[in-house]
Amino acid sequence: MQKILKWLTPLIAVGVAIFIIFFLISINSNEVFIDTEPLSLGNKPTQEKPKKIWLDKFGESERKGYFYPVNEVYVEVDLQEKITKTITYKLSAKLLDPYQLFCLKEELKNHKLKYYLNKGKTDIELFIYSQNVDKLRNLVKVLKNYKISAIIKPYKEEY
Repeated sequence: MQKILKWLTPLIAVGVAIFIIFFLISINSNEVFIDTEPLSLGNKPTQEKPKKIWLDKFGESERKGYFYPVNEVYVEVDLQEKITKTITYKLSAKLLDPYQLFCLKEELKNHKLKYYLNKGKTDIELFIYSQNVDKLRNLVKVLKNYKISAIIKPYKEEY
């Protein structure tokens, strides 16, 4: 059994190698194909088909009975209407102490105000933009209990 395997294994390897060589030769042949009919220019007028643009396929969808799910929104703007001005106020406060920051965040949760904290190298600056001046004034009074000085100013956007 071992003698058969000893001779059969190299025979199979040689057979596979020969098969691969013949296969590579057949797919890489250098045969030249010559067309038997010469090329001729015909004087026949040809009508070119209009080239289809990929967007045309979307236009045909209505004819096929399929509509793409697109939300259409129509907005009507009355330009004759007067625009009322609303004044936005800015509350700014500088915080030096982490305890002040903690107290401030708790009070902002109680007053339900959105805020912006700007952290610098030495201090933290708080900005609150709101149109409700009374809420801001109440917050300033509460912040004085924690020794946090806050200033309310009308906010003007910079462009």
